Amino acid sequence: MQDIIKINVNDNVAVALKPIAKGTTVNVANTMVTTTEDIPQGHKFAIAPIKSGDAVIKYGFKIGNAQADVEVGAWIHTHNLKTGLGELLEYTYNPTGVDVEQSNEEAYFEGFMRENGKVGVRNEVWIIPTVGCVNSIAKAIETTARMNKPEGVDEVVAFPHPYGCSQTTEDQENTRIILADLINHPNAGAVLVLGLGCENSRIEVLKNYIGEVNEDRVKFLQVQDVEDEQEVAAKMMEELMAYAATFKREKVNAKELIIGMKCGGSDGLSGITANPTVGMFSDMLVSKGGTTILTEVPEMFGAETLLMDRCANEQLFDKTVHLINDFKEYFIKNGQEIYENPSPGNKDGGITTLEDKSLGCTQKSGSALVRGVLAYGEQVETKGLNLLSAPGNDLVASTALAASGAHIVLFTTGRGTPFASPVPTVKISTNSRLANSKANWIDFNCGRLVEDMTMEEISKELFDYVLAVASGKKVKAEEAGFHDLAIFKQGVTL
Repeated sequence: MQDIIKINVNDNVAVALKPIAKGTTVNVANTMVTTTEDIPQGHKFAIAPIKSGDAVIKYGFKIGNAQADVEVGAWIHTHNLKTGLGELLEYTYNPTGVDVEQSNEEAYFEGFMRENGKVGVRNEVWIIPTVGCVNSIAKAIETTARMNKPEGVDEVVAFPHPYGCSQTTEDQENTRIILADLINHPNAGAVLVLGLGCENSRIEVLKNYIGEVNEDRVKFLQVQDVEDEQEVAAKMMEELMAYAATFKREKVNAKELIIGMKCGGSDGLSGITANPTVGMFSDMLVSKGGTTILTEVPEMFGAETLLMDRCANEQLFDKTVHLINDFKEYFIKNGQEIYENPSPGNKDGGITTLEDKSLGCTQKSGSALVRGVLAYGEQVETKGLNLLSAPGNDLVASTALAASGAHIVLFTTGRGTPFASPVPTVKISTNSRLANSKANWIDFNCGRLVEDMTMEEISKELFDYVLAVASGKKVKAEEAGFHDLAIFKQGVTL
């Protein structure tokens, strides 16, 4: 196992891949460096003298400014490094990206072809409440339906949420768009839309967002209109499950796959192991004609120009500028520090500044050109790499990925988390310690990258694993029965 890594030839720091004791001499790019204090795993130490005010360089880019003189071998973290980022910025389009080469080798998975031409990787029956008032009824319907689930239906899932009423303007619009996106999601073979009857986003309103539906696939129940909602729902669910059970898995080209990419609970190894592995996976899927979506805009701050310069054209560049600055305006409007990031867990794991975090986060995008830029709740239409507007919050961003069309979410983490989303959510650890200690959470271990595997080997293994999940292999959160939904809350609650 490697002890340290210098990520880029221009870096003036190295990263400890395992804890390094004070006084240890390590070989950094053929230069011997002796640590002057203990360096925790994932944390940075100086490999050249750095003066107060000078740039600290990692990934080949500035991640902040030194707040004091730093000697060779010294630990660099929150005590002596601060962000160098400002507020709103002006950007210039400097296209430097070269798209990944298209592969002649095709890949396949076993999926569900839907009547509208879309493809699902699960054949579930979903219960979507229009308002939080009917959450308990939705869960009761789920419990009853699961006892009668026919062969061929993967699962029956209710998605409770606290919204749908007492919301204003954009907040209410977000709820309607996300619920409609999920109702139309191809991982759901059939859907029961469950309303109360007096809410702002009641069924008759939501239908305008859902569009035309197959009445065998989508049924609507407004519980204020019936005497016994459980009895009526049981009959509807019986019909919906029977319809969903008519679908069978069949061979589907991987170019139909849409994969969301997200990270959370990151550590100092995220940008070295798991995120670059997901980036290479993204390039592999794009090379086969597939689609990936990168989100969590606040964790692009400080690395946004790398994505902007990879936009396929100037129109997409302009959209990406708006993606970034609109989110900064959102922070400013609410009186929040734009760069109040990383989290305490991130810092414990070795990430110091937002630039540090963002440069690691954007590794998940690989090297492909940006082919699409999506608003929150907007459905993906363009194959290749897409950027999606959503916050960094794990549940909100993962739900947004599902709502935009992702069949599966790849979620990299250095700290671990048990949460799920509306679609299979693959937990990818950055280090082997986490993979071993939380084997009931973690699906794939990228910590092996600094032990005995190459990037090419582990990326190919991840690609094959994703095809297996798309073909029906359950991830750990699914095995535990976890399914979560979270909608972006921005406005006033009445």
